[in-house]
Amino acid sequence: MAVIDEARARYPDASHHCYAYLLGNPASAQAAMNDDGEPSGTAGKPIFNVIQHKGMSDVLVVVIRYFGGVKLGAGGLVRAYAAAAEAVLAEVERVESVPHVTCRLELDFPLEQRLRHWADQNESEVLDVHYSQSVAMTLRCPAQYLEDLESLCAAEQIELTTL
Repeated sequence: MAVIDEARARYPDASHHCYAYLLGNPASAQAAMNDDGEPSGTAGKPIFNVIQHKGMSDVLVVVIRYFGGVKLGAGGLVRAYAAAAEAVLAEVERVESVPHVTCRLELDFPLEQRLRHWADQNESEVLDVHYSQSVAMTLRCPAQYLEDLESLCAAEQIELTTL
């Protein structure tokens, strides 16, 4: 809502600040749309439909419209708002969100290089390492590889705690 408020503050003389958003996994997402004074279903819904059609989530589209004196009619409004959303979403950089898990590992010194190699091979990142009687390592790995990490830890007697 802060982004929408910012758009309204930046373009206060605009006739309409219509929007739609989809946050989270599309199966269980939070979504909303707003026509901001346009006829019901002619602005927010077309914007939202474009977001869904593109298969995107964690996205907000705000279309700012100035009334130019020509009435577009319901069909014209739907086409205009959908075209504006399509144009911006066609240009936006997509970033795929991959769920990660952070783990704390306690291991013997000889196993450190083996674990670092596993991390390199499995898109994981060593966040922190402390040396004392053993090695205490904090590792961030994609959730899809957690089962493999757990198997490695069980086989090598490495203590693993998810944070």
